[in-house]
Amino acid sequence: MYSSARGAVTAVLLVLAVRLLGVLALVGAAAGEGCSAHARLVRWDGQWYAGIARSGYGHTVLHPDGRLLSDYAFFPLLPLLERAVATVTGLAYVDAGLVVTWVATALAAWGIYAVGEHLHGMRVGVLLAVLWTALPVGIVTSMAYSEAVFTALAAWAVHATLTRRWWLAGVLAAGAGLTRPVGVAVVAAVVVTAALHAVRRREAEPLAGVVVAPLGLLGYLAWVGVRTGAPLGYFRVADGWGNGVDGGRAFAAWIGDHLATGSGWQGGLLVVAMLVLAGLFALAVRDGQPLPLLVFAGVLLVLALTTSGYFGSKPRYLLPAFPLLLPVALRLSRARGSTVVAALGVLTAGSAAYGAVWLLGPGPP
Repeated sequence: MYSSARGAVTAVLLVLAVRLLGVLALVGAAAGEGCSAHARLVRWDGQWYAGIARSGYGHTVLHPDGRLLSDYAFFPLLPLLERAVATVTGLAYVDAGLVVTWVATALAAWGIYAVGEHLHGMRVGVLLAVLWTALPVGIVTSMAYSEAVFTALAAWAVHATLTRRWWLAGVLAAGAGLTRPVGVAVVAAVVVTAALHAVRRREAEPLAGVVVAPLGLLGYLAWVGVRTGAPLGYFRVADGWGNGVDGGRAFAAWIGDHLATGSGWQGGLLVVAMLVLAGLFALAVRDGQPLPLLVFAGVLLVLALTTSGYFGSKPRYLLPAFPLLLPVALRLSRARGSTVVAALGVLTAGSAAYGAVWLLGPGPP
């Protein structure tokens, strides 16, 4: 018990340290550009979430290309948390969003560590958490965005499923379904695992997870349907944002365009990235990862690669897919201490540099 607690504290502190270095790199780069690092951390989606926290839903913007962008595209849990923090602290809503996301990042680190430690021990748990935050787009978990909240709920839902706490797994999955549309990946992980366990063991308790897990996602979709007067209202909203599901045709065409033009090297990198993702998932299967991790990561992969818009943000959509990093953490755990420190140092520096350049350049959404 003591070693597990020590490992969790180590993982959380290391993750927060990596995030702090990322923010400091952004501050330094922004100062050199004569702009505000804070503004970059709370812009784009952060402004939409803050608007919902301040005034509720119902805001629509006419895009210059004629599309209607509705705030119903943004799920409600983060704005609710922002409103609660702002009410208690008096902070501006965007700053309350930063508080929420930093706390959620710590909870996500703890949850990811808990999954890794449960499966392979403390060393792997710590490495898994640090690898997750040292991804190039890890800076998103320092922004007023929903990725950190979602990852925290997903990690703890997976852990609860692994430890057969079905009610808790269902409640956490329902929370993930109120956070992002890809909450369906968490719901699937809990429902599939719980249902199979119920059938194989002839137990009724896992059915609690099956029933509760989808309630958040289905509840929000139904509410948007009522508010918009259309049963499939949410999907119409998503189409307005150009973010529907097309089986990956638009994404494939986008990669093809890069390969066919002067920016062919970017298309090549995208192809390499797809191969790496496929390889990591294959390693996860080969390593015998438990079913909830495979379902969660697999559904996230499918959703990220088959939606039709915001192709530059695909890495951000995959940020919560921490099970894909477990094969790396497992193999890195067998390396010498100096090798581990060097590898994590390089990844941390790269993440900090990339995050600063990304947010001062094209950045999210």
